[in-house]
Amino acid sequence: MPETDTGQSQARHLPDFLTPDALVALNNGTHPAPFEVLGPHKSGARRWIVTFQPDAVSVSATVAGTVIDLPRLEGAVFGGPVAGKAYTLTARYADGAEHTSPDPFAFDPVLSDFDQYLVGEGTHKELWRVLGAHVTTHQGVTGTHFAVWAPNATRVSIVGDFNGWDGRRHPMRPAGQTGVWEVFLPQVGDGALYKYEVAGADGTLALKADPVGFGSQHPPEKASIVRDISGYGWKDAEWMKSRAARSDRASPISIYEVHLGSWRRRYDDGGRPLSYKELARDLINYVQHMGFTHIELLPVSEFPFDGSWGYQPVGLYAPTIRFGPPHEFRDLVEAAHAAGIGVLLDWVPGHFPADDHGLARFDGTALYEHADPREGFHQDWNTLIYNYGRTEVKNYLVSNALYWMEEYHVDGLRVDAVASMLYRDYSRDEGQWVPNKDGGRENYEAIAFLQEMNIAVYGADPSVMTVAEESTSFPAVSQPVHSGGLGFGYKWNMGWMNDTLRYMEKDPIYRQHDHHLMTFPIDWAFTENFILPISHDEVVHGKGSMIDKMPGTEWEKFANLRAYYGFMWTHPGKKLLFMGCEFAQPEEWNHNAELNWGAADQPANKGVQRLVRDLNALYRDTPALYVGDCVPDGFAWLSNGPAQSTIAFARFGGPDDAPVVIICNFTPVERVEFRLGVPCAGDWEEALNTDAEIYGGGNRGNLGGVTATDIAADGQAQSVKLTLPPLSVLVLRHRRAA
Repeated sequence: MPETDTGQSQARHLPDFLTPDALVALNNGTHPAPFEVLGPHKSGARRWIVTFQPDAVSVSATVAGTVIDLPRLEGAVFGGPVAGKAYTLTARYADGAEHTSPDPFAFDPVLSDFDQYLVGEGTHKELWRVLGAHVTTHQGVTGTHFAVWAPNATRVSIVGDFNGWDGRRHPMRPAGQTGVWEVFLPQVGDGALYKYEVAGADGTLALKADPVGFGSQHPPEKASIVRDISGYGWKDAEWMKSRAARSDRASPISIYEVHLGSWRRRYDDGGRPLSYKELARDLINYVQHMGFTHIELLPVSEFPFDGSWGYQPVGLYAPTIRFGPPHEFRDLVEAAHAAGIGVLLDWVPGHFPADDHGLARFDGTALYEHADPREGFHQDWNTLIYNYGRTEVKNYLVSNALYWMEEYHVDGLRVDAVASMLYRDYSRDEGQWVPNKDGGRENYEAIAFLQEMNIAVYGADPSVMTVAEESTSFPAVSQPVHSGGLGFGYKWNMGWMNDTLRYMEKDPIYRQHDHHLMTFPIDWAFTENFILPISHDEVVHGKGSMIDKMPGTEWEKFANLRAYYGFMWTHPGKKLLFMGCEFAQPEEWNHNAELNWGAADQPANKGVQRLVRDLNALYRDTPALYVGDCVPDGFAWLSNGPAQSTIAFARFGGPDDAPVVIICNFTPVERVEFRLGVPCAGDWEEALNTDAEIYGGGNRGNLGGVTATDIAADGQAQSVKLTLPPLSVLVLRHRRAA
């Protein structure tokens, strides 16, 4: 900042704590400790008030109704002796305007010694309660307390629409030796725009958004916004009490993955996406109608670039303003809970963008990231990697996980790109990565962070769930930390997804040669608590839509997709389906437009949608299909016919639950008098048939059910004779005797 032309001072008598050099530094915004000279200070037997008021023509202090003029000392610095403690300052301007407020430099620090200790130690699990911008009443005055961690900065100031974005006006004070800077600004409240002006060790200035800010401007604007997130008044106590049972391994979990910006749009209002409040009505009603138990939202933490879908967040503590302010995001969560639907968030602790206003070189140094690009830069995404070995950074991320649970009542976090965190050589060639202390590729610091995060989250509330998107064979991802695991509740089964989609994409005539792609995943199905994911990643970047992946004629494509969904919903593992896939959207997902709801009205697409709804209902209502999702005794092979591309297996729940038999025919050939061994004698109802006419099929089947006879088959003492429709899945449920 260039030096200010201070002109001729009106008063040269200075108190003993204020030197001429200090006046120059105050006017230039370079004073190293402005709280030592601004505000009230004793000089001999008198108390002086010194204030910095750019553009003011005169300044006065009011004490107990008495107005005392403060002479201009130098440039924009005014001051003089003032008796009494409580005072306000009034600045008058050339245009006749004036502004009266308490003096920010007259207030004591807000952060307690204990908070400072925990922040400095890196163990403050509720970091958002002390850092960021908090509307509060301090020493009887209402305003906003700002606090930010920038240990290597030489000066940090608050700039905003309340001070002309002038970094000289409101410098912050260090909070002990923690590296935190704080200031209380009276009369600044909810809705104010602000940034931190951070001076690095070399004096270079940078404008930064608040790392713990609760709100942001709508991109491409970059300022943080003061948001008072207190006092919502939750009404979801009944849901919160029942949540533990809903996230349990032995409960049905069927997740609808949603990108809020492109689910539906208001083309009667400029094509904008729905607001949180509109989504609370329309999205939740739809998800409830479709029978999903949970929704999973692509990241809602504020992000600058729409094309990142939220996976390059800048404001980890701010629900994106694209759809409304924080309380309205809470409206969406509460509406979901009222409808009996859980809310999971995609969470991105694996990397962050290098945008100038974000975390990159926040205080002029590699603070949140590694300085060495071999450790701190993701080549795939052009993003920076958190320094998980730094205690304060780990605390920042763990606290953020707890923040979403505590402040927004979210029911779980799906952690993005875990594999990229676990391995130092992830997507790197030889020489582009730094080995760990033992010379290996495992990232010990990231592993410790993930374990600590899971311990903290489940320790705070064991009724939530954490889910890892982890695509490698890293062991024990969903096993407890105390037994050597990472501590996640669930893991995405990427291997199942890759193998089964490869199989389904093949012409049925060749499927017999790759039959193992459908059967081999059972070999590891119970090594983790798995979720079977058909996510957004499978319907973008040239991969085609789900219906487009299927081979054959138009009818065969839809029959294949129906059979695949039937197989998925009956296979061990919880379920996840990306929006649009439930009605076989013909196009790839486009984040810039809403789903093709017109296609959902076509008979074949509507049939798939009806099937997914019925699969969800069958799954929720049939314990045998979910109780044993994560344990081997809930599954048994019955028949495995590679030459015919048929698969049959049984699912079991508790001792009082009716078993279920699933038969898959992955060829376009109808098979009659197909004999199949079943685990129980008696009647078996045809609980679901993907070839039913209501789904768009040919209505071939078994007239509602079959009866087992005492003919041994497939290692069972009894068997049934079936008609297997082409490209279909049948679900038979045992009828218990009355």
